[in-house]
This record gives sequence, C-alpha cells and structure tokens, in this order.
Amino acid sequence: MTDAAANDVRRAGVTKGRSSMSTFDDPFDADRSLRAACVCGQHRSAAEHEQSALALRCEPAESEDKRYEGVVASAVMRAMFPQDAARRAFLKSVGASTALVALSQFFPLKTATEVFAGASAPEKKDLKVGFIPITCATPIIMAAPLGFYAKHGLNVEVVKTAGWAVIRDKTINKEYDAAHMLAPMPIAISLGLGANAIPFTVPAIENINGQGIVLAVKHKDKREPKDWKGLKFAIPFDYSMHNYLLRYYLAENGLDPDTDVQLRSVPPPEMVANLRADNIDGFLAPDNICQRAIYDGVGFMHLLSKEIWDGHPCCSFAASREFITTAPNSFAALTRAIVDATAYASKAENRKQIAEAIAPANYINAPVTVLEQVLTGTYADGLGGVKTDEKRVDFDPFPWQSFAVWMLTQMKRWGQIKGDVDYKAVAEQVYLATDTRKLMTEMGLTPPSSAYKSFAVMGKTFDPEKPDDYVASFKIRKQS
Repeated sequence: MTDAAANDVRRAGVTKGRSSMSTFDDPFDADRSLRAACVCGQHRSAAEHEQSALALRCEPAESEDKRYEGVVASAVMRAMFPQDAARRAFLKSVGASTALVALSQFFPLKTATEVFAGASAPEKKDLKVGFIPITCATPIIMAAPLGFYAKHGLNVEVVKTAGWAVIRDKTINKEYDAAHMLAPMPIAISLGLGANAIPFTVPAIENINGQGIVLAVKHKDKREPKDWKGLKFAIPFDYSMHNYLLRYYLAENGLDPDTDVQLRSVPPPEMVANLRADNIDGFLAPDNICQRAIYDGVGFMHLLSKEIWDGHPCCSFAASREFITTAPNSFAALTRAIVDATAYASKAENRKQIAEAIAPANYINAPVTVLEQVLTGTYADGLGGVKTDEKRVDFDPFPWQSFAVWMLTQMKRWGQIKGDVDYKAVAEQVYLATDTRKLMTEMGLTPPSSAYKSFAVMGKTFDPEKPDDYVASFKIRKQS
C-alpha cells in the first residue's frame, strides 16, 4: 500500500470516535462522496441533517468496531481513489463486496483496524468536568444531555460548581479531569498568580461575546460612566475578561477602576441577589446573569460586552498539562466532543433546543425564556425595549494566541504581573492553537491558518506584535 494510504490511516486514527467527518461515511457507497458531507458525518447534506428525526444530535455508529472499520477503510479508499468519480466508477463496476475483498488483499484492513482501535482508545472513559452555571459554559454543559461526550466514547459527569476559586482548586487537586474556566485563568495558574504555578492549557474557547454591564434599576438616570464615581461593581473573578473589560471601559471613560469605583469578586450565581439587596450597584457578568436581573426587574442592560470588543473571548475549556500527558487519547476525545458541541452551538437554528437542554436545575437552573433571550439574541433590555442581536453570544472554539497576549497586557497594565513578560512564549504554551488547528482540520472544520490576529477594543487597535507599546499607551494604569 502507498505511503499516502498509510498516512491517511494514521491521520484518521486521531479522530477515532468522531462522527462529524467524511471519514465515517461508507467508503463502499458508490453514490456517496467521501469529500463533502454534513458536518455531523451521518448525513449527505445539511438539508438531510435538518430533516432527520434526531434533531438534537446524530447517533454514533452501531458499534466501536464498525466505527473503526469505517475509519480505516475510508482512509484507504481515499488514498487509492483521490477523485470521487474514479472511486464511483470502480465501485459500480465491481460492487462494494468485491471491492472490500480486493482491498483486503492489498491492505490488512482487519489488522489495521485492531491496531487503530487499540492505539486510540481513551485511557480513561469516566471523566469529571467542572463548570459554573452560566451560558458561557454552553458547549461543556450541553455536550452531556445532547450526547456529544457519549458520541466520542466518553462517560462524562459535568459537575456544577459554586465559584471560580473552587473550580481552580478542584481541577488542580485532580478532583476534576478538566474544567470550564475563565479564559485568563489557565494563564494565571500557569504563571502562579493567585496559586502555585502549574502548567495549564486551553485547547478550546467556550464562547465569544455573551457578557454585559447591568446597573440597578435605581441608576436608570446614570447612563454616563462619568456619573459612576463611588459605585460598587461586581466581577466574577480577578483573572477574568469581565475584570479586564470593565476596567478598560471605565478607564476609557476617564475613571480609575482602582480609585474611582469599587470592584468586588462575586460568584455569578450570587450577583442578582446582591444587586437586589443593594450590596452592589451593577456588574459586568455573563449574559444569563444579566438577563435574569432584567427578568426579575432589578436591573437594566447598560451595554453588551461586544460593544466594548466585538468577538472577545470569555470562557475556555481547560486542562492541565499533566492530564494531556497521562491520558492523551482521553484528552483528545474530550476536546473533540467540546469542539463538536461548540460547532453545533454556533448555529442559530439550534439555540432554542440548547436553551431547553441546559436550563434544568442540575445545569444552569434558569427559566428557559431567560436562556432563549441570551442564546437567540432577542431580549428585553430592562428599559422597556426589546432588542435583537444574533451575535450577542457566539461560539468559536479556536484558541487565538493573540487573545492570550491581550490578556497578558491587561495583567501587566493592572499590576497582576510584575517585571518583564515573554508574551508570545506564555501564549503559545497555554493556548494550544497548533494542536487545535490540527484537530479541527481532521474534524472537517476550517480553522484559521494563523494563531495571531489584530483586533480593536473600543476603537483602539491591538497589535499582538507590540504588546509593551500597547501597555505603555494607556494613561490610566497601575504604575509599577
């Protein structure tokens, strides 16, 4: 057999358990393309997928053995017949059964299947993944009730957790195999900020946008940040995009977040109660917390976080380097499941179904209508209006390393990091863009070719090649 066939088998092995690639199509169906198919891998087109009775997910193959056979046979067929027309002509002339026999004479399909199955099987199928009950964790949460973990050969218990420090500690202590974390948290943990330095990684971003600044109803007349001096604001955690985005917004409006207002760390599930009790005047928080405050009549939406930075990351799927090293196949399967769920969540037509799936008490514990307003982008603003923004929250798993560099600049700006910072080295150690790009490509997705991009925050362009210049450009910052 050719080297191309062997390489295709090797590449296919990385995607074992995945049914969203054309690799899992029947390679002996003369009428089916091995190159173009529904993203789920079970249908010939997106239209056929939509018509399927299994609206929430596609079922995996009948058995693991059948799944592995399909991977190997498809890889060999693609190597032998790179063009679909040639493959179809061959199959129509000899038939599928004869083709399989002929293929087996040239390539040991049975042996290759056994090797593939053994090499790629998860070292640990029973896993625990911690999460905070917010819509930022949508892919991690929905992957349980909608079957994405099971689809990838895993039995995952998603564990509702009270706060970010608890998530951090339980993951470090290995009570959780992986976790939903704020996007800056794995960077902070890896640098030893707020805890002992332990190498952590981000193979996938959970959500982009999806946050907002909410003020108490009594502050309806204070729509200008210059009127906010002395107010108390809640953020979920010191090492959070919420902290950095709120600080950025305040500073751009002339307020020093360390002297002109009070910032308090409050677990997201407790924010609405604190707003109602007048313990805080507002917060920058996940959208379901924002919308719950509006739903309960205690707050109004000042602005969406995307109005500060459209396309910003918020939360991530994170795991320790140790987990990757000791259970690489389990980690790969878990990451595929998360990316798979994220791709599903990115489609607007799936959002109402997802809202119902993640609403129960063991997940987010929120009224479905609140989650629908967040996920569909049609929502009450608490000021008597109804707004529509389909990108209020969105889902894109690619871990841009330029995101990590920006977070590091804000850690530096506000004194969380002292001394010099090797921005790129830290970003590339924690944000696994290269590995995720390879995995996404193998899953039939189209990741970006570069891990760095420029973007604008409140109209100011960020160049990831010049992070120190960026930090120095801010008039309001913690002076070291």
